[in-house]
Amino acid sequence: MIRVDSDFIRKTIRTVPDWPEKGVMFRDITPIFQNPIALRGTMDAFIHRYFEMGASMIAGVDARGFLLGVTIAYGLNLPFVPIRKKGKLPWKTIEEEYELEYGKATVELHADAVKAGDRVVIFDDLIATGGTMLAAAQLIQRLGAEIIEASAIVDLPELGGSKKLRDAGLSVFTLVEFEGA
Repeated sequence: MIRVDSDFIRKTIRTVPDWPEKGVMFRDITPIFQNPIALRGTMDAFIHRYFEMGASMIAGVDARGFLLGVTIAYGLNLPFVPIRKKGKLPWKTIEEEYELEYGKATVELHADAVKAGDRVVIFDDLIATGGTMLAAAQLIQRLGAEIIEASAIVDLPELGGSKKLRDAGLSVFTLVEFEGA
């Protein structure tokens, strides 16, 4: 196991000013995937956190949540469930609409992906406004499963997403926080 501290992870994440639009400080996690120590340390931190929490399944939110979720599921020897943008899953689905800054979006889950009694950890790369993660949690809960935790590498607390998730009764875990949008 490689242990890395949150300062190392924070320094590895690239900040891209004014992307995708002016005034946004985009937190790019791709340098973590390009640095073997950061990648192993990040994945190990999550795997060890969830090793004894009784999870029966890992879910990842489209698309960067897939990169984390499937790797962590593999490390924990658990099934992985993709939560996709509308129209990307090939079988019977349930969907949840959520608010974006300038409109709405929808995520979907296969109708047989989880069931009552499943204990699920949901992953995404970061928590900003919390809309996507909350919609993902609602899908899983509608099928009767329990959410152990909503988890991400980065929290942007000023955007209120982690608070929104906690206010909805979800436990939240992130490795690092960045102030500012």
